[in-house]
Amino acid sequence: MISQRTPTRPAQIDYVASELVPRAALLTRLLLRQVDAELSRTELGLLRTLSDGPRRITELAELEGLAQPTTTIMIKQLEQEGLVQRERRSDDRRVVLVDLTESGRLALEAHRERVREALSAYIAEITDEQVDQLAAATETLAQLVTLLQQQPIH
Repeated sequence: MISQRTPTRPAQIDYVASELVPRAALLTRLLLRQVDAELSRTELGLLRTLSDGPRRITELAELEGLAQPTTTIMIKQLEQEGLVQRERRSDDRRVVLVDLTESGRLALEAHRERVREALSAYIAEITDEQVDQLAAATETLAQLVTLLQQQPIH
């Protein structure tokens, strides 16, 4: 009989650290293909970030890991589509903030709903135990995200 040893904590940490991001990225790509997304992952990321409130383009670029000129071009495109708007701050007219429009909010919500429906259909195909494990992993992932959000951006 072959002994099955439980992986050590350092081995589990290494496994999660090396596999979590690529697998989450693949899941995202596969789901976007399933729902026939009208917007790119990058555009959706910008809309998601703006759903937390208005931001400067420099801040958006930093948060999304994009070059500022790239972010400016993407914001112009999203603005032409009516999904975002730029406004000057009333207390400092030099500062321009980008915010979601109502159409942008609705587009983001509609996208999230399509993804939720697609993912739910696949999750319904796995065992109850696996659903429980995914629910626990989702909670843990939320805690990890909170921890990362508390760290300063380099």
